Amino acid sequence: MEKILIIEDDQRLAGIIRRGLEEEGFETMVAYDGEMGLKLAYSNDFSLVVSDIVLPGINGLDVCRKIRRAKPEIPLLMLTALGKTDDKVEGFDAGADDYLVKPFEFRELLARIRALLKRAGTRQPAPDPVLKYADLEVNTERKEARRAGQEISLTPKEFNLLEYLMRNPERVVSRSEIAENVWDTHFDTGTNFIDVYINYLRKKVDKPFDQKLIHTRTGMGFVLMRQD
Repeated sequence: MEKILIIEDDQRLAGIIRRGLEEEGFETMVAYDGEMGLKLAYSNDFSLVVSDIVLPGINGLDVCRKIRRAKPEIPLLMLTALGKTDDKVEGFDAGADDYLVKPFEFRELLARIRALLKRAGTRQPAPDPVLKYADLEVNTERKEARRAGQEISLTPKEFNLLEYLMRNPERVVSRSEIAENVWDTHFDTGTNFIDVYINYLRKKVDKPFDQKLIHTRTGMGFVLMRQD
């Protein structure tokens, strides 16, 4: 039986989520603050963690960061009333795998949870730890990126996005494809958070160099390629 940790200070909402998940056959545990959530996460084997961002004591972003460092294999789904692009970027940078904005329907939450669990169960190790394109190099085991020998400092999601582009060089990848394969789920494409991350990458990967590698194909997506 899959075990899910729910970290939510709204006891009514936590109860609704808990009952709904248990009716679907999941085992659950609930914490109403960040400190208790971390204690439960560290001392139990969970298949997935659902956490609010605004929590008493330790906030949900710090909870997410700490769980991600201690147990990197556990999928993390963030729940919040904060729905702006910058808020989502902050959540993903903290290590979240998906982000659901309140209010939401339980069936959508259930679909997100099942998608994350399925991907976690079928995820395979990267076949090539070192990826190279032009003068850009990514080491997927060490989580390092370099261009022309210069180290590039990336957040976890920036690194995952760059790795995906490196695994698909000279092929246009759409925003929906990036959403599914980099963030491991389907979610609202009405926001421009993917464009935000592409811009972050360009500033770090392309801006210091004459040759630009990350290009936009209007109406289609993005492509990693040389342009002589």
